[in-house]
Amino acid sequence: MHEYSIVQALLEQCDQHAKANDADKVTKVVIKIGILSGVEPHLLQTAFDTFKEETVCREAELEIIHQPVVIYCNTCKKEFTLEKQEYVCPACGGNNARVVDGEEMYLMRLEMV
Repeated sequence: MHEYSIVQALLEQCDQHAKANDADKVTKVVIKIGILSGVEPHLLQTAFDTFKEETVCREAELEIIHQPVVIYCNTCKKEFTLEKQEYVCPACGGNNARVVDGEEMYLMRLEMV
């Protein structure tokens, strides 16, 4: 489960931000997980709840935003959010597209006191 190593890196990042902002604790962590990121949100939640206890995030709530796949069609010159895992432009039916969102995991926001 690579979710445990991801959470450890996330907690370290939270600690760094808290120190940089003279905060004693983090009360909320908001992350965005792309569908294609390979991260299992429920495993990430479990890992976060397990490892946060002795950190600046010990009382923090983890909010997970699920990011669908967004493609850019090089033919139509438009972006589309895909409802299905089909990499075909919904407008022109072409497959000359690239993924622009939905493959990454991002730390979006921290609430600190």
